[in-house]
Amino acid sequence: MSFLNRATRPKVSSAKQLAMGLVFGVVFGFLLQKGGVAKFHVLIGQLMLVDYTVVKVMLSAVIVGALGIHFMHRAGLVELHIKPTRYASNIIGGLMFGIGFALSAYCPGTGAAALGQGNFNAIAMMLGMVVGSYGFAEMSGWISRRVDPIGYRGNLTLHDVLPMNRTVVTLGSVAVLVIVLVVIETMAVR
Repeated sequence: MSFLNRATRPKVSSAKQLAMGLVFGVVFGFLLQKGGVAKFHVLIGQLMLVDYTVVKVMLSAVIVGALGIHFMHRAGLVELHIKPTRYASNIIGGLMFGIGFALSAYCPGTGAAALGQGNFNAIAMMLGMVVGSYGFAEMSGWISRRVDPIGYRGNLTLHDVLPMNRTVVTLGSVAVLVIVLVVIETMAVR
């Protein structure tokens, strides 16, 4: 007998969704490894602002993802699930992520890719990530009541802020990111 009724039972992903998640996760990890961003010295170089490989790989992923998701959404192939803007939660979460990244030189994706390629120094970060995730899950009720309401702005997107067509906003954002990539690449060559 289940103690959860249908209204409170969490939604469970289908086997197809889980399989797709696994496939895309493996591909993402493979691309992180091939891009060189799972190497400790590359990540430390990024933190010390001497190696911009991580920024270039991630900006490239954002550009491809923005274009892909935008046009798949326009074609009706995917739904957008926009997370709410919550200034306090976003700032605190960003600071915690940044501190963890600075102390370990790994983020969750690069840490998993590094562990997969045999960098056992990533184990400590992965354990810390699991402990932190557990702590967040245990505190999520308190966080949603006390922290999330601070600076709550709803499901805010750049399209909501700029009075332009969503495609124009997407293509304009991509153009800016491409320019940033070119500038980084030009400056890094010198």
